[in-house]
Parts: sequence; structure tokens; C-alpha cells
Amino acid sequence: MAALRRSVLYMPGSNARALEKARSLPADALILDLEDAVAPDAKETARAQVCEAVKTFGKREVVVRINALSTPWGEADIKAAAAAGPDAILIPKVSSAQDLQNVERLLNDASPALWAMVETPLAILNIANLAGAGGRLRCLVMGTNDLIKDLRGVHTQDRLNLAAALGLSVLAARAYGLAIVDGVTNNIEDVDGFIAACTQSKSFGFDGKTVIHPSQIGPCNAIFAPSAEEVDSARKIIAAFELPENRGKGAIKLDGRMVERLHAEAARRTVALADAIAAVEGNYGGE
Repeated sequence: MAALRRSVLYMPGSNARALEKARSLPADALILDLEDAVAPDAKETARAQVCEAVKTFGKREVVVRINALSTPWGEADIKAAAAAGPDAILIPKVSSAQDLQNVERLLNDASPALWAMVETPLAILNIANLAGAGGRLRCLVMGTNDLIKDLRGVHTQDRLNLAAALGLSVLAARAYGLAIVDGVTNNIEDVDGFIAACTQSKSFGFDGKTVIHPSQIGPCNAIFAPSAEEVDSARKIIAAFELPENRGKGAIKLDGRMVERLHAEAARRTVALADAIAAVEGNYGGE
């Protein structure tokens, strides 16, 4: 079944009430944050709370974002998170494959998968090297707030100033078979702006988007899900190519247009995504 990452919700690891609330929220995946969302004097408490909570969020994907290895908390975060057993550990400030290899050396064979934040100019310049690191790496997460800061740029609605970084990151992810999730939208009250941002993310090819507020989950899930019409069309394309007379053909005529085998491959992805969504609807509670 396809992994769902339409909406990936950041939750502050130091906020026990927020962690409790997350159990009933319909986000596809959760990032329990020990880094940016946690003040220095709350790092130890957050680590303990997150590691205790990891297994309480039901069947969805749960990821722990640790502090960077260069900080006083990074190495202890990695060891505690690996022992707690989330689905993945999210590594911040990754700029090269070497950064991920440094993390891998601290883990054992039973440790979780790795996700990597793409949030520095050097990460963008090294994106093919980073995405090709191999090992446990499974997903890239755009950190657009940090990237804009380091670029000394400003946030714009159209994000044209980030288009090169976003596009290169998606290209690298697809080249190496990784998932990739877009960065956050800061203005939680601008619903139309958020919908536009999600639509833009989908057009780039992102699997989903990170979100920072429960109100953003519903629109995000809807936009990154295939429509009923898209699913019906996909099933029709798959069925047409499975007919005995079409199995050896590279292209066929269907409903007045030419359809190639590459369209059948895309159709299978669409159906797999729709099936995965149907399987989790209403199943977000903790266990």
C-alpha cells in the first residue's frame, strides 16, 4: 500500500497537550519536534515526552525530528529516538550525504528510517549528492523558512524565489526513488493562500506538505488526493491495457485520445494512492 504523506503535521515535543490532541487529528503523518519548536530549557523534557508518546498515534507514520548533531542535544536525541522506535528520524540542517552518513554511524540495523530536512543553500547545491546518500534515507522535507532566512530573501505568495530550489529537490527525490514533502505555510488564517500553496506544491510533484495547524490538514488532504474523476479515469486506463488485445501495445486509443503505457504507470500510482486513502479514512485514533 502506498504511504500517505499528503499532510505531515509538526507537533511541539514539549507540549503534552498538543501531543494528546494529535491522536485525533486526521494528518497522514506526524513530526514530533525536538528542534525548532522546543526552547533550550525544555529539550530534555520534550525528548522524554516524545519517546514515550511515539507508539500511541495509531497506524499513521510517526517521525521524530531531532536536534542537529552539532548541538548539545543531537546525539542523545538520536539514541533516544532510535530506542523509542518511530517510523523515521528527521535530521535537520542536512547539507550533504556526509551529514547523513554521520548519523548512520550512530544507529544499528534495527533503527528507523531517516528523513532529511532540505533547508540550507548548500543542501540545494548538493541536492543530488544528498538524495543519493542511500542507507536508511526515505524522504526529503523542505525547510523553506530556514532556506529563505539563509538566502536573505522574503516570503512571497508565488514563491518564484524558491522555484529553482523546489524544482531541483523534487527532481533529485524522484531520481533516487525518495518521497518529498513541501515546506510549511506560516499564515494559518489565509485559507485561500494556503490552498494556492498546496496546489502549487502538487504541481511541482510533491507528495504532500508539512503543516503547522490542525486547520490546514483538511485542505491539504483534499488537494493532494486524486479526485473521483481521476480515479475512474485511471482505472479505465489500467483495464484497457490489461485487455488481451492491448497487452503488447505501447499506445492505444481510449475515449477518443491516444494513451501510452506511461499513462498506465501514472494511473497505477493514482489508484494506489486512492486505495491507501480509503484504507485510512476514519482510522486516526491511537491504539
